[in-house]
Amino acid sequence: MIRKIVKIDEEKCTGCGLCASACHENAIVMENGKAHLLRDDFCDGFGDCLPACPANAITIEERESAEYDPAAVEMRKQILAQQASGAPMAHPHTGGCPGSAMHTFERNKAESYEHECSDKAIAKSELMQWPVQLKLLPVQAPFYENANLLIAADCTAYAYAAFHRDFIKNHITLVGCPKLDEGDYTEKLTQIISQNNIKSLTVVRMEVPCCGGLEHAATEALKVSGKFIPWRVVIISRNGEILE
Repeated sequence: MIRKIVKIDEEKCTGCGLCASACHENAIVMENGKAHLLRDDFCDGFGDCLPACPANAITIEERESAEYDPAAVEMRKQILAQQASGAPMAHPHTGGCPGSAMHTFERNKAESYEHECSDKAIAKSELMQWPVQLKLLPVQAPFYENANLLIAADCTAYAYAAFHRDFIKNHITLVGCPKLDEGDYTEKLTQIISQNNIKSLTVVRMEVPCCGGLEHAATEALKVSGKFIPWRVVIISRNGEILE
């Protein structure tokens, strides 16, 4: 739809952050010393941020944009409030299979890996959310906010011994098998990347050819989303070694 929305001139922006503080919808974020519009559907187009900018770097323009989404804005406000308070996030069950109800797990980084007196390692789970299966995961959820996304083929966790430590740790995990699961992941991954503030993307796949479908879906979703975020692909051999 064509509607009014803010436009930020990065060359004029001094990085003072006053516009971000003035935005009631938290639609503006500071990245690399510059102000950016986080998501079009967060901006109501009223321009409360304009008078706060001392550099006149913000204007209102009319262009094709997603419709303002007050529900998404309210969810973001709740997420930011919970993060500021340090309280754990609670996600109520909203119907369907109880096993797919969302959960967020708090992990103590200092206790991720402990050792007994015998020097035998005791592995601790690094999983940060539930569910993890791509077919069960929602398109939008609080745990996606500013998340490092891990998209992993099912077999990788079995082939690579330290998968929790080296890949799941500090990541939101999405797993699937392009050979066994019905349908294509591209559309859903595009929605997840487009509709959430994803910080980085890691794809972990096996060396076998069928795993290429997962890599293709992830990279296509990133292209279609139009977002420029750091991403990488890691390939695991059948005997559990990182090939690249």
